[in-house]
Amino acid sequence: MAHTRLRKFNTRDTYPEQKLDNDLCQAVVARGTMVFLRGQVSQDLETRESLHTGDAGKQTEKTMQNIKMLLEEAGSSMDHICRIVVYLTDIRYRDAVYQEMGKWLKGVHPCSTGVVVDALARPEWVVEVEATAVIPE
Repeated sequence: MAHTRLRKFNTRDTYPEQKLDNDLCQAVVARGTMVFLRGQVSQDLETRESLHTGDAGKQTEKTMQNIKMLLEEAGSSMDHICRIVVYLTDIRYRDAVYQEMGKWLKGVHPCSTGVVVDALARPEWVVEVEATAVIPE
């Protein structure tokens, strides 16, 4: 198989209130060289519980913990992140989010794009981060 998909799920189980039926996953390892992560939020990936409602900094910390865990499961690490995309629901969260993210990405220097959006998939989420990384040889 060309790609390995990690932590597969269906949206009917994850977001029952939305009445969706989409097969997704948390990460895709492409031909063993790259990892594409689904946008991560402040959610326990085992229980699907949303965490740290109302605290952008704490939400970012949990988001970055999820990214680290998924990259390691895929055979990569934070040091190998090439690109991140940050989605904020309010520009006023920017300082708290980027302060926390900076702790996790010290010395990594990924390409970064920041976007302010009206909302994320759940109203309690204020930050979402996508990451793309390589898998070292």
